[in-house]
Amino acid sequence: MIIYKSKEEIEVMRQSALVVSRTLGMLAKEVKPGAIPKKLDKLAEEYIRDQGAVPGFLGLYGCPSTLLISTNETVVHGLPIDKPLENGDVVSIDCGAKMNGYYGDHAYTFEVGEVKPEVKKLLKVTKECLYLGIEQMYAGNRLGSLSYAIQEHAEKHGYGVVRELVGHGLGKKMHEDPQVPNYGRKGTGKKLQEGLVLAIEPMITMGTYRVKTLKDGWTINTVDGQPAAHFEHDVAIVDGKPEILSTFDYIYEALGIKETV
Repeated sequence: MIIYKSKEEIEVMRQSALVVSRTLGMLAKEVKPGAIPKKLDKLAEEYIRDQGAVPGFLGLYGCPSTLLISTNETVVHGLPIDKPLENGDVVSIDCGAKMNGYYGDHAYTFEVGEVKPEVKKLLKVTKECLYLGIEQMYAGNRLGSLSYAIQEHAEKHGYGVVRELVGHGLGKKMHEDPQVPNYGRKGTGKKLQEGLVLAIEPMITMGTYRVKTLKDGWTINTVDGQPAAHFEHDVAIVDGKPEILSTFDYIYEALGIKETV
């Protein structure tokens, strides 16, 4: 069952989303060669609590960490480890926070040092997929059209679109209906309505779309070992149009870059 939110609830959710946004912005300065994922995780937990929120992932479904840190061929759900990040890595940091009863949940894939041009392109296209999907999130449209926009752009560039993992509704629970696949057919699926809040999160791979779960029960890798990218925003339908509740601006400010997307 889809739980639609009032404008007042959406404003509360915006604050939860911005806790995550600020946390990712803080981490952006720390993501560099030699950084220890476990230390990043500890920094994030302290920062979230200092903002009057609680980590959204920690303890959820038994998750042992505040962040999910996924490097190179790990698509999502990588657990923070002691192995330092290396020059040329790409690392998706997925973060959640709960404040005033509602969750925020979004993610960004960072470049570590100097990254190969072909991997930079993968990140660029994946982020474009995110915003193309968001453009389709308006009242009266169908969920399949949102999913199709993501798939079409990724596959046009020869990339894989992960099937087993999806975006989701968001609210008082981290995962609500509906599921939001990153592939689909135009004009199909549920009709999008006022008050819908989604976590839209393209997960795109350099090679095959097939993935495997490692023995830890969390880490999900590409089966061919090719790199993956993952970007996520929290988005609501307000006055019939998509409104992004989270932001990458704190990341861009920390990194000193200007983005047009």
